[in-house]
Order: sequence, then C-alpha cells, then structure tokens
Amino acid sequence: MQHHSEHPYERLTPDCVIDAVEAAGYPCDARLLALNSYENRVYQVGMEEGPPLVAKFYRPGRWSDEQILEEHAFSLELRAADISVVAPLQSASGESLHQHEGFRFALFPRRGGHPPELDNLDNLLVLGRTIGRMHRVGAAAAFRTRPHLTIDSHFVSSRDYLLAEGFIPRELIAAYESLTDDLLTRLRAALANLEESDCIRVHGDCHAGNILWRDETAHFVDLDDCCMAPAIQDLWMCLNGDRQERQLQLAELIEGYSDFADFAPRELRWVEALRTLRIVNYAAWLARRWGDPAFPKAFPWFNSERFWGDHILQLREQMFALEEEPLQLL
Repeated sequence: MQHHSEHPYERLTPDCVIDAVEAAGYPCDARLLALNSYENRVYQVGMEEGPPLVAKFYRPGRWSDEQILEEHAFSLELRAADISVVAPLQSASGESLHQHEGFRFALFPRRGGHPPELDNLDNLLVLGRTIGRMHRVGAAAAFRTRPHLTIDSHFVSSRDYLLAEGFIPRELIAAYESLTDDLLTRLRAALANLEESDCIRVHGDCHAGNILWRDETAHFVDLDDCCMAPAIQDLWMCLNGDRQERQLQLAELIEGYSDFADFAPRELRWVEALRTLRIVNYAAWLARRWGDPAFPKAFPWFNSERFWGDHILQLREQMFALEEEPLQLL
C-alpha cells in the first residue's frame, strides 16, 4: 500500500530557504547545497561574508518547540563543557530556534571531517573518552520534554504501525505477528531490570554517520534524536564485526569511557534488545515517511517483497542473539 499526501517540505523552495536565513540576520550569496538528510532538510548556505552556514529545517509536526529547544540547550551545554559537538548559533538575545513561513529552523557553523574508522582501536579509545565526557554532562540533569527510549515507543508502536498501515505483505503477516510477539516477550525479559535511574541524556543516534573525525578528534553532529536512555545506547552502535572483534572494540571503548564516567557492566545485557528496537523502529520510520518523495528516491529498496523477507530474517537472528551470552568486560 502506498501513502501519499502533500508532504511537509513542498513549500520549502530555495527562495524560501534563503529568505529564512536572511530574515535571521545572515546575508546570503544565494549559493545553496542540499546536504544528506531525510528526516529534516539541511542546506549549506553561502554567506556574503565569511564561511557558509548550515541551515536545518525541522520536519513539521515531529518535535514541539520545547523539545527542539531542549536539544539545543543540551548541545550548548556539551559545547560549554568543551566537548566537540556542533551546536546551533544563537542570536544576540540568545535565540537558537527561528521561524519562517511555518517552518522552524536553526543555523549551525559548518564543520568538515570524515566518518571515523571504527575498526581502528585507537579511534575507539578516543571515541570512548568523548562519549564518557558527554555522558558525564548528560547524567547531571534530565530531559523534561524529550522522549524516553522504551519498548513501547520503539518496538510496539512501530510494529503496530507497520501492520495497521498495510506495509507487511499479506503472505508474511502471520509470520511477522508471531515473530514480533515472541520478540516482545524476550525484550520485556531482557530489559526487565532497566530502571528509570539507569537513563541519562544521550546522543541517541550515535552511529558513524553522525561523527566527524578530524585531527584525531571525534566531533558529534545532529542531536536530533537525543533522548533519555541507558549509556549503552550510545556505545553499542560503535561495535561491529564478529563476536571476537566486538569484544576487542568494547574493551577499548570502555577503557576510554571509564576515564570520565562510570560504566555499569550489567548494561551489556541490553545491547541486543536495544538493537532489536532499532531494527523495527527504523523500518517503521521509513514507512511513516514513505509519502515524502525524498524517501522512495533515497531508499528504493524499501517496501519490496525482498525487503520484508530480509527484515523478518534479521528479526529471527535477533531471537538467537537475545539468547546468547552478552559481551563481557575482560
């Protein structure tokens, strides 16, 4: 089933982008470059004086103003602690969130860099230290309006959406329903000892694409998914490869992390559960955005028979992963 309605960015023309940036007090030279972002629309905008800026137009209806401002405040707090995050520019009166013709947007300095090589153990040590410093700040207060990462928010609502909106092919529905029921039972067991007090303010989407590596330093971009979650949420995505490789990577990551923040080894039990939440939430994210023309262009493989077959296979693998012994701190 395809879902098309007027998508929220239809009115965001190049002229609209330039008018918005100029209205915020930054004279442009009219050079615009669309950057790689699907959830929001992000442009590099040439300035009449000085280096280009990055303008991020928030997807209408996704976050409240309070939630966006809390994201901004967190990134400014991290920057004040001398952690390399790309924080929004503030006007003379301290405003970071602007409005133009119904769009909310923020402006950021442009940062260069490349994704980190996560199979380089030295890089993981640096990354662990940086995340440890971020989490020390993150643990000092709680978000009031940003979401909490939960089984219901990421797994149950995602599964229900995929089934209700007719995305799962008819012949796979029964398999999908029984598999996700079994997974739900295992997820509840795996995360049963995750307490409210285990949750801190985290980046939330800490994959290599959101980290710029430059001068042996990890620069974090895009706190759009920052939330309340356990510390391990920002660490597990840095691990890849077979079990032995992940075990080595984990040792480096936690060695660096522990220089600045305490890590509770019991959180390692939650890794595969959190991965399962992410897999289902990601599929539902693509489904929810399928009416936005940018999505079928960028993700042409989504919503094919093959995609759903592979998705179910991946979830079956998670059933086994949830049964395995978690990684250990050696």
